[in-house]
Amino acid sequence: MNVITKIYLILAMLAFPVLSSALEVGDQAPAFSLQGTDGKTYSLEQFHNKQAVVIAWYPKAFTSGCTIECKSLAQNGHLLKRLDVSYFMASVDALETNQEFAAETEADFPLLSDPSKEVAKAYDVLAFYGLPNRHTFYIGKDGKILFIDRQINAATSAEDMASKLEELGVPARRAS
Repeated sequence: MNVITKIYLILAMLAFPVLSSALEVGDQAPAFSLQGTDGKTYSLEQFHNKQAVVIAWYPKAFTSGCTIECKSLAQNGHLLKRLDVSYFMASVDALETNQEFAAETEADFPLLSDPSKEVAKAYDVLAFYGLPNRHTFYIGKDGKILFIDRQINAATSAEDMASKLEELGVPARRAS
């Protein structure tokens, strides 16, 4: 067996457990407790039986695609705010980095920080280079995954999320 074949074999063996444990629609979403850029800590449990949740994982603050996606959500967040959902962007960046990123992009929603990468691992979004893939998880009130979007268009992120939430039957927010 030559060196190249051995490398492919090792990579295939390493990749197999990741592929077999990937989250799917209908699975219980992994619990999380992460700090947001607004100073609050958010957990999936706090939304249980109350509201749908969207978590849009992004690779790294201040990079081109992530900036475009965050600005889309900031500028078109009204489309999401009319629905009964809490939505977040999440990365493995430090909280301070995400706070600076949120300020620069004028994000009016929390960006969550997972510097330990534990939640990113639980959601199976970490790429081989240690940063999250751009995947968005739609989670129902019951904590089950309704949809996983792995084909994100950063520029139309807010519009796409609102459309998908409506398609999934997430109701309009009640007037208070």
